[in-house]
Amino acid sequence: MNIYMSGQGGFAVAVAEALLDDGHKIVGAAAPRLRKGKSDEGDAMCWDRLRSWAYHKDVPWTDSAELRARHIPDGVDIIVAAHSHAFLGRQTRARAAVATIGYHPSLLPLHRGRDAIRWTIRDGDKVTGGSVYHLTERTDAGPLAAQEHLFVPPGSTAQSLWRDHLAPLGVRLLLKVVADLTADRRIEVPQDEKLATWEPAMGAPPLFKPELIALPGTAKVDSSKWALHEG
Repeated sequence: MNIYMSGQGGFAVAVAEALLDDGHKIVGAAAPRLRKGKSDEGDAMCWDRLRSWAYHKDVPWTDSAELRARHIPDGVDIIVAAHSHAFLGRQTRARAAVATIGYHPSLLPLHRGRDAIRWTIRDGDKVTGGSVYHLTERTDAGPLAAQEHLFVPPGSTAQSLWRDHLAPLGVRLLLKVVADLTADRRIEVPQDEKLATWEPAMGAPPLFKPELIALPGTAKVDSSKWALHEG
C-alpha cells in the first residue's frame, strides 16, 4: 500500500517504521512546523521528529497546519493519522483510494478530544484502551475499524500510560487495520452516540460548547470536568 502519514513525534515515526517493515511505502508526510510563523528550513534541531525522519528517508514533507488535498500525491491508498492534530477535510480524505484512518488513545466513543489520556487519569478510569477509526467530518466520531481494551496499572501517569501501553497498542492496531484493508477486509462499526463523552483540551482556554450544556429535563453536565480546566 502507498501510505501518506499525518502526525508528529515518536509515535508517528514508530508507526511509519512499522509500516515500512510490513512492506508498505510511505509516499509523503505532514508534520507540524515547530517555529510558528518563522522559517526553520536551515535549523533541523527545531524540526518535529516525523519531519526529521521524512527528510532522511527522502519522503516529501508538508506543514500539517497547511495540509490540503493538493498536498496528497496521486496514487495514495491510505492516509494514516498518527498523533495528528491536523483536520483532514473531505477533499483531503478523498485523495486516499482506500481509507483515511487514525488512532485515538481511548475506548471510543469515550473520551473524545485531544487530552483523552489525561482525562482518563484525572477521572480515575480503571479500564482504557485504543481505537482505530475512519476519519469523518466529526472529530473522533467515525466508525471503528479496530479497538482493544487494557487495564490501567495502579500509579499510572498520563505519560507512563501512553509510553508503556497506549502508544505500543496504537502501532499494533494501525498495522492490523492496514493489513485488513490490504486484504480487502474493511471494518466499520458505528460508534454509539449515547455513550459518547467529550472533554476539552486541558492546555487550551475554556471553550463555549453549547452542545455539552444540558437542556431542561435532560441529564446535567458533569461540571467537575470543567473545574480543573478553568482553574
